[in-house]
Amino acid sequence: MLRGAALRVTRPRLAVLSAVHHHPHADTDSIIGVVRQDLGEVSRQAVYDVLSALTNAGLVRRFEPSGSVARYEARVGDNHHHVVCRTCGAISDVDCAIGDAPCLTAAHDAGYDIDEAEVIYWGRCPGCVAATASGSGG
Repeated sequence: MLRGAALRVTRPRLAVLSAVHHHPHADTDSIIGVVRQDLGEVSRQAVYDVLSALTNAGLVRRFEPSGSVARYEARVGDNHHHVVCRTCGAISDVDCAIGDAPCLTAAHDAGYDIDEAEVIYWGRCPGCVAATASGSGG
C-alpha cells in the first residue's frame, strides 16, 4: 500500500496506517497511543508527519466535525459521509445519498470543478437515545 503510493515503508508509517485501519474515526491522540503500544516511544511530531503524508497520498482521509478535533479513517475514495452523536460524540459512517440529493449539488459552483461533497449528519446515537428513554440521562 505504501509503496503503491510512492511512500517509503517505515515502521512508524506501518504502525500509523495499522492504527487508522483498526480504529476508524480516531483522533491524533488516540492514534499516538496505539502507535506507542506497538513501537514504544515515538514523537507526536512523527505521528503528525506520518498522518499528513498518508493523507496527502490518499491512503487516509482526514475530516473534522464542527467542534471536534481532526479524525482519521482508512475508508477513502467513496465520498461517504458521517453521522455524529451530539451527546457522546460517537461517529459512524453513512453511505453517500442516493437518488435526488439537491443539497449535494451546488446551486452555483463559482467555476470550480467540484469532485466531493462533505456532509456530516448530527443527532443522537442509539445508546444515548435509549439512555434518555430509560430516564438515566445521556
